[in-house]
Amino acid sequence: MLAVFPALVCLATMSLVHVNPSNTSNDKPHLNRFSLIALIIATYLMIIIILQNIFIFPSWAHILTTTILVIMTLSPLQVALTAQRSEQRSPSPVMAPLITTLEDQNEVEMNLLQAMSTINFWLLFLAMVCIMGSGLATINNITQIGESLDYSTVEIDTMVSLLSIWNFLGRFGAGFVSDLFLHKYGGGRPLFISLTQLAMVVGYLTIGFSGNLYIGSVIVGVCYGSQWSLMPTITSEIFGVKHMGTIFNTIATANPMGSYIFSVQVVANIYDRKAQASGGLCHGLHCFRLSFSIFAAVCGFGIIVSLVLFLRTRGLYASILQRRLKG
Repeated sequence: MLAVFPALVCLATMSLVHVNPSNTSNDKPHLNRFSLIALIIATYLMIIIILQNIFIFPSWAHILTTTILVIMTLSPLQVALTAQRSEQRSPSPVMAPLITTLEDQNEVEMNLLQAMSTINFWLLFLAMVCIMGSGLATINNITQIGESLDYSTVEIDTMVSLLSIWNFLGRFGAGFVSDLFLHKYGGGRPLFISLTQLAMVVGYLTIGFSGNLYIGSVIVGVCYGSQWSLMPTITSEIFGVKHMGTIFNTIATANPMGSYIFSVQVVANIYDRKAQASGGLCHGLHCFRLSFSIFAAVCGFGIIVSLVLFLRTRGLYASILQRRLKG
């Protein structure tokens, strides 16, 4: 479904995407409404998931909650229609560029080869290997981790379901907070990679030494998701927007690469050795304690890497703030 269904949706709706004259002066209220709807849906899903694991829902309750969810999912259409009506009343619509010009956004535009020849590229790539690889390895193994810590099937299913919500909140929250920090103080976004990696260290130690998956999964989910808003934005700000798609997707290979290293070479190997010593299956904190200790150490190294990137790009972000203040 993940491979086929999204591709079919894109093919079915691609004809609807076209250049549309619009009045860009009042976009922010509409975007804020979209963001509010997304937050409301995430909160609603979180509450429903938790309630479904506490109480047994009758069939009418499933129908009611699903109907409400469908209505909430369709509600952005109302925001779009409102925006369209307000634009039609505007006397002089202007064309909204998808990507701002070089003078408005960046002083430097690099292609992939030029970007890969810089230290900043490899610092960002290495930081992503550390946090994304270890985060994805945790998410992929959350069921096995829960089973080894004697969580019930219902509890594990709940944590797996809620992880996607923590992931969304991380993406939304990191983007919002880093925007606010950048626009007000000119602070570089790489600093937030360091802060989220620091939080990841806490999350890994929480899972590895206390076995508390509830707190640990929240921290890991939020911090992992935050990289998917920080990394592409940092890519465009450091290397420019002209070749952002190519550069961004090249750096994004850190995610599967790190997942392979930490899932296969760390978690799987250590767990297999512990399981063999226990006669086939492993139960208890010792099954994953060493793995999460390694994850914490890796993220500690990632903090140093992202701090170096932050220090190297302070001048760039100061100039971005300066240009925006002048604008």
